[in-house]
Amino acid sequence: VTAVLGSHAKNMHYTVIVSLDGCRWDYPQWYDTPFFDKMSTIGVESGLIPSFPSKTFPNHYALATGLYPDHHGIIANEFFDRESGEYFSLGDPAQKINPKFYGGEPIWVTAKKQGVRTAVFYWPGSDVKVKGMYPDLYYVYDQKPRLSSSERINGIIHQLQKPEKERPHLIMAYFEQPDANGHAFGPQSKETRKAVVMVDSLMHELYDKIQQLPIAQDINFIVVSDHGMSWIAKAHAIPIAKYLKKDWVIKESGSIPCNIYVRDHCADSVVNALKDVAHLKVWKKEEIPAYLHYGSNSRVGDVVALPDIGYSVTEGTVKDGGQHGYDPNLMDMHALFRAIGPDFRHVNAPHFKNVDVYPLLCFLLGIQPAPNDGQVPMEILNPKTLRK
Repeated sequence: VTAVLGSHAKNMHYTVIVSLDGCRWDYPQWYDTPFFDKMSTIGVESGLIPSFPSKTFPNHYALATGLYPDHHGIIANEFFDRESGEYFSLGDPAQKINPKFYGGEPIWVTAKKQGVRTAVFYWPGSDVKVKGMYPDLYYVYDQKPRLSSSERINGIIHQLQKPEKERPHLIMAYFEQPDANGHAFGPQSKETRKAVVMVDSLMHELYDKIQQLPIAQDINFIVVSDHGMSWIAKAHAIPIAKYLKKDWVIKESGSIPCNIYVRDHCADSVVNALKDVAHLKVWKKEEIPAYLHYGSNSRVGDVVALPDIGYSVTEGTVKDGGQHGYDPNLMDMHALFRAIGPDFRHVNAPHFKNVDVYPLLCFLLGIQPAPNDGQVPMEILNPKTLRK
């Protein structure tokens, strides 16, 4: 199978997929984004519905594996692993790249197994040895100095200029904006406008450089994001410690949502203590609504407390700015999706689930996907591609 698919992939188009952290689906409606608008006029304009919780690591890894966080194991940006007693946190460099936390099969592993080369610039999870493998090219995120935005763009072009046998068929890249400005200043602010205009301009620069390559007509270019961003006001902290007895709780983790790990037979007590707290939904893990696809993983808290949009579970202070992590069905949480290239049609498509991106990439690369929770969004594909 590998030999057949490997040779098949050599005849496939190239795919470049870029993630812009925290880029709301509707930023192009609010701000001046001539390139995203151009992508809409000649390619696919849509949005992605994030997986719960609508946070960076769970969703980048959902995009890469086609699995909900509950199924791939990165159930939040931070969590307690009861089985090992260890704590996963983005602030702990060793745990962040510990393969035992990363389930599923990211696209770069699926591709490598089937003879397809990949190059990845900082996509969350790409510097982790998942299933004993790394992408053919990858960068360690915590290694400083990090590549600048321009260096990432030039790196992508350099990969596409390689001789055919060495050229990756899949290139993935991650950019930190506009998430950073969205958090600091809120989604509707001059600083976030500046960040959105900047990433639009960067993507335009990348596309223009792609167009100058001899293989330009064989390259699919996709721009996605992991989640949206919503305004949060400083008065909107929900301190929950005062409602809970210390001997009920082992650990609280995170703020949107808050995973609460409790002692035996204390889950009902915690739920009852929190159920009337304003602007807070509280569930035992087995009672989390099915549409959130959350609660079967052993790393999920015994009780999950989800604040209403614009609120945060914290004992500290909340500062005015932007936040995410909320219910993925809320439009504020939806993320950008644009795609142009030989395998895409010109269409304004309904928003679709971000777990569909992995099977889409497998389809574009002509490789067999690993088991996943998504399906190929056929409505965005070029009819000629579908007839192949």
